[in-house]
Amino acid sequence: MTSASVPQSRVSFYLALLVAFHILVIISSNYLVQLPIDLFGFHSTWGAFSFPFIFLATDLTVRLIGKTEARGVIARAMMPALIASYIVSVLFHEGRFNDIGALGEFNGFVFRIAFASFAAYVLGQLLDVQVFDRMRRNYAQWWVAPAASSVFGQALDTAVFFGIAFWHSSNPFMAEHWGEIAVVDYVIKLAVSLLLFVPMYGVALNAIIRIMKRRDALLAQA
Repeated sequence: MTSASVPQSRVSFYLALLVAFHILVIISSNYLVQLPIDLFGFHSTWGAFSFPFIFLATDLTVRLIGKTEARGVIARAMMPALIASYIVSVLFHEGRFNDIGALGEFNGFVFRIAFASFAAYVLGQLLDVQVFDRMRRNYAQWWVAPAASSVFGQALDTAVFFGIAFWHSSNPFMAEHWGEIAVVDYVIKLAVSLLLFVPMYGVALNAIIRIMKRRDALLAQA
């Protein structure tokens, strides 16, 4: 694909939007991971369908703004996401709204999920950035970098999250099934990423390039 980059004057604005987007997806995923579902006889959670959005956003950030800036988004999003995830997960524990007074008592189960999400997000995203940047420099095909980064980044993210959150968990169902759920969760996230989000990456990147070309043409005429 044709090379493109975000104008330097707009970098701060787009990075702020990306930080907010990352936090929103993390909060949503922490809530949805508490809601189990059965898919073709296998146990999984709704969180498997929401978290791949972060990888799409991160890959576009590396491609258009740079690896350093993408790491900056991760650094700025991780602590607010940890705090907000804990608050939202306590208030909506197991999908039910709890009274605001629930925040007055520390919930170790929810905090463990929030911390697991924090660790998985940081490690998975940093690996995603590194793999994506390496692949895009070494391979001309546009789809290789987002596909490879999804395979490796989501594998690490899933292993770290489920291992920290649910190994010997106080929740009997999750303590018994977390390994199965983690494998199914990874398969779902990878399928969603490769079949949906990698094509979305290509469409979004092409659209952004066209917009930038029109902008440059208008500026040249001015």
